[in-house]
Amino acid sequence: MTIKKLLIANRGEIASRIIESAHQMGIGTVAIYTDADGNSPYVREAKEAFRLETSYLDTKRIVKIATSANVDAIHPGYGFLSENSNFANLVSKSGMKWVGPSANAIKKMGDKLTAKKLSEKANVPTLPMTNDPKEAKKIGYPLLIKAAAGGGGKGMRIVKSQKDLKESIISAQREAEGGFGDKRVFIERYIAKSRHIEIQILGDSFGNIVHLGERECSIQRRHQKVVEESPSPVVDRELRNKMGAAAIKIASILKYESAGTVEFLFDEKTKEFWFLEVNTRLQVEHPVTEEVTGIDLVREQLKVANGEPLDFSQEDIEWFGSSIEVRLYSEDPGNNFLPVTGKLIAFEPTEDPLVRWDSGVEAGSEITPNFDPMLAKIISFGETRIEAANKLALALENSHFGGLKTNRDYLISILRSEEFLKGNTTTDFLERVKINDEINLSEEEIYSLAIAASMWIQGKNRHESEVLSNLSSGWSNAKLPMQEVKLQYGEENLSIKYKNNKKGFFETDKDNLVKMISWDRNFIDVEIDENRIRSKVTFENSLLLIQSKSGDVLFKVLPKFNTSKKEFIEGGLNAPMPGKVVDIKIKKGGAARKQLPHGSILLKGPVLLQRLQLKDYGSNILRYRPPIGDIRIGLNHKKRLPPRSRRTQENADRS
Repeated sequence: MTIKKLLIANRGEIASRIIESAHQMGIGTVAIYTDADGNSPYVREAKEAFRLETSYLDTKRIVKIATSANVDAIHPGYGFLSENSNFANLVSKSGMKWVGPSANAIKKMGDKLTAKKLSEKANVPTLPMTNDPKEAKKIGYPLLIKAAAGGGGKGMRIVKSQKDLKESIISAQREAEGGFGDKRVFIERYIAKSRHIEIQILGDSFGNIVHLGERECSIQRRHQKVVEESPSPVVDRELRNKMGAAAIKIASILKYESAGTVEFLFDEKTKEFWFLEVNTRLQVEHPVTEEVTGIDLVREQLKVANGEPLDFSQEDIEWFGSSIEVRLYSEDPGNNFLPVTGKLIAFEPTEDPLVRWDSGVEAGSEITPNFDPMLAKIISFGETRIEAANKLALALENSHFGGLKTNRDYLISILRSEEFLKGNTTTDFLERVKINDEINLSEEEIYSLAIAASMWIQGKNRHESEVLSNLSSGWSNAKLPMQEVKLQYGEENLSIKYKNNKKGFFETDKDNLVKMISWDRNFIDVEIDENRIRSKVTFENSLLLIQSKSGDVLFKVLPKFNTSKKEFIEGGLNAPMPGKVVDIKIKKGGAARKQLPHGSILLKGPVLLQRLQLKDYGSNILRYRPPIGDIRIGLNHKKRLPPRSRRTQENADRS
């Protein structure tokens, strides 16, 4: 059966990516979406689209949609059902092709304990591990607790001493059970300063297996990748061949078909490497391999699923230049990288310098708490690693997007850092290197941008005026007080006062001379004391986004007159990130205790931010582990607070 129509059992960026390659091959596509994704770009890009009443994990419903749409094959993307062997079996039994490795390979590698045993069978070195906490001392601290059925950094805990072992195991088990429905964990030696190197493999149904070189993914936060690149700055031809051969050994035992990744830890001092796991799917970071090899991995997956052999051998594969990828998230680096929800009021990737944007959002997209807050992957290519890094940083600076907090400035700071440019990117990179959370603009730069923003508002008001809008800007036949624009930048309030001097210029109350050169709804060109500012501008719902030389700056336009502020009820708790209250382990009138879980509130996300009211008790934060796992907000009071008035209590109950 030739693949003529493909259903993508996924969403967002990866759905768009698969649709692109499928259409280039003349394959029709079918998208599925939930209500939250109804307006997403990938839904429009697909040839057909069907609404899911449930979720992207509803295997039976997805197969039913595929059958009714006369689909020939299903591509799972990454995440969700991509490594679900039961789903792979269900697709195959329904008479459709599964775009991925066999269900047997998925099942074996989905269990990290089984994967380690298979690695040992292939004579590939693995890190010492155990299932028995009593054997932990023999392995030696620090240790890493890992979920047997896990991935994506979930169910993982670093343990530095014996006293933390028990609690870490319980915490990892809870997270593993919630994330994968399997609470099994194991203990493994932790190498604090190493490199995370992964080998891309590709196999067909005829027994041909090749590797496409390495990707380095050592820069991680909470075991989740932040920056990926190919080739690694420390891997030479000899080491690439050794690690590639080890990966192929494991893949050969599995009789591996389709694309996959074999992950290793590498110690550059001893030149040792150890097997970690096999990801039986397309990786998030696959574009960097595509950039340096010129091989479209999605295309190859579809060809293999179609029963075609690989049309190249290991000797045919060549590597060119360097490619780097960063993951752009809607998150707040200054607030412990908590996810941020809201509307993306602007999203205009730059075309200078030219880089690759794999994205599932656009201007106007709502970033909800329902899914991972990744906005885009930005991928650069250069003849050298330095060129690739500089191009990527400049592309981030030159692009225009925002309306909510992102990690853009944080990524730029990584790419511009000397340690990164030198290639010193071990797994402890983010602990060693000082990385800025946001753009470091001087007070003068902020004030100049505030003036430019005020001039844009002035131009907007004049453009929208229904009376005498054709008069020159600021014209008046009387002496009037200065115009004022109030802005908020972060926590700082700014006041820009200006007047027209009848010579086509504006003067501020701080004696700045301002010349308006050009204005339109999305742009301003203004000269401030001989400093030329040419910036893209987006304005929506009191938020004004204006470009600076280092990226976008977000101002909030404040009303001219003060309005009454909302008063919050004393004693309330605000969740620090989107979350859902799943359990409150304290009864009304009961005594709160310091020990956990007694007297604690268990939050599990991501869902909508909620305000909590705890009757007669105030509260202190005892423990907080965002965004992976549960957030615990414990109550720590030695005695009850005195009761408040009846009216105050009634107000608290209503909240």
